[in-house]
Amino acid sequence: VQLQASGGGLVQAGGSLRLSCAASGSILSSNVMGWYRQAPGKQRELVATAPSGGGTYYATSAKGRFIISRDNAKNTVSLQMNSLNAEDTAVYYCNLIQFLRAVAQNYWGQGTQVTVSS
Repeated sequence: VQLQASGGGLVQAGGSLRLSCAASGSILSSNVMGWYRQAPGKQRELVATAPSGGGTYYATSAKGRFIISRDNAKNTVSLQMNSLNAEDTAVYYCNLIQFLRAVAQNYWGQGTQVTVSS
């Protein structure tokens, strides 16, 4: 499975960005796609996830500002980020998790830089 992320960039505080990720390869119909981020000197953290069966989950920092959406037919996931602030500056990674015979397969995209200027 390969994940290709796009959409990062430089934005002023209060602005918006949209990240997109396309998955290809041997993708199972049941999976979870999501976004994580890693700021300099910090551990990678979950931002939002969306299972193929529906529903969404957001980290507290993302609630009310970010919206995750996915297209199961196209194996894509997007993250609309609004009201961005300097604390959102990080490399954002697309992620896909699926289970094959009870073994978790965890895939990462290459990361896309988001920089918010204050």
